[in-house]
Order: sequence, then C-alpha cells, then structure tokens
Amino acid sequence: MYSLFQFVILLLLISDLVVLWSGRILMLIRLSALQGMLLAALLLLPINGHLDGEHIFLACAVFALKGIGFPVFLRRVSHKLGIEPMVRVRLGRFFPLLAGLACLAFSMLLENRIAEALGLFPHMLLPVALTTLFTGLIVVVNCAKALTQVIGYLVAENGIFILGIPLMTEGSMWFELSILLDVFAAIFVMAIAINHINSAFSSIDLAHFRNLRD
Repeated sequence: MYSLFQFVILLLLISDLVVLWSGRILMLIRLSALQGMLLAALLLLPINGHLDGEHIFLACAVFALKGIGFPVFLRRVSHKLGIEPMVRVRLGRFFPLLAGLACLAFSMLLENRIAEALGLFPHMLLPVALTTLFTGLIVVVNCAKALTQVIGYLVAENGIFILGIPLMTEGSMWFELSILLDVFAAIFVMAIAINHINSAFSSIDLAHFRNLRD
C-alpha cells in the first residue's frame, strides 16, 4: 500500500513538470484532470492504512469535480470561445521548468529540516504538495490568457489539497469539502468572467487590459 502511495505521488510530481513545460491549453486541461484523479487515488490509499466511508465519499467528490467536472467544463469553454490551442507565455518554457525544479529541491531540503514534517507527512508528500502549489502559481504568472490562469488556480489548489491529506482526522473531511465547494464556485465565476471578457474585447488575453483608460 505504501509503495503504491509513493507511486501516485511520483505521478503527481511528473504531472507538475509536464504542466510547466506544456505549451498547449488542451494538454493543461488534461493534466489538471489527471491530477484530480491522482488526488482521488491518494484518498483511497490512506496513510494510516484505514479506509473508511469518509475517505471514499471525499475521493468520489474529488474524482467527480477535479477529475471530470472541471476539465470537461473548461474544455467546453475553450471550444465555445475559440481559444487558440497554444499557450502564450511571458517567461518562456525553460525558466518555469527550472523554477519548478528549484522549488522541488528547496521543498525536499525543507522536509528534512522540519522535524514535525517527518512525523506528519509521508516521504515526498510535502515536497510534491509545495511543488504543485508553486506550479499553479507559475502558470498564473507565466500565461497571458484568462483560461490558462484558471487552470493554474486549479493546480495551485491541488497543492493545498495535498497538504491537507495528512490532517484528515475527525471533522477535517468537512474542511476538505468546503475547499471543494469554494473551488467549484470560483471556477464557474471565473468562467463567467472569461465569457464576458471575450464578449467585450474579442480576446481573453489579459495583457490587453493595459490599454484600458478611465
């Protein structure tokens, strides 16, 4: 069970690096879906080896929203607005990948320096969680289009969700569910905003906002 848990964590880390390297919007959407499915798998592989109904319920909710619901919705928004398939980046492709690797190295060093983390987090869970969070923030900063920034927000929230997995004691499941509800609302609000931006400006490139005047 523990080896399978570590394998899922490794897949999450690989998906983070591919997100930082990818230059296609549909690939980013697919990777966000993959991360949602992997998060559901982590919930079905509890750290203490005990699987209860709360873990199963939360795993199903994560799989339905993060693994299927959000990606399908974002893909429909992409097709409806006729968004260009390629991602327009500000920092290039190599710098974000190097920044992600640097964050991973720093997180691994941090894991070894914090004694509480060694007892609370399984090996590599903390570095992968922080790297996932940082990956989402890099996507938000690096990508010019609003839809890719929504994807970055979703990836960053995945990192926050991973950090909460070891804390799933009694009552904490409702905290995780509240996070899902907040993300659910945020994704739809962002999608509505993107639709209005596209209707008003014929483009969802946020760089055009610099041309606005009072």
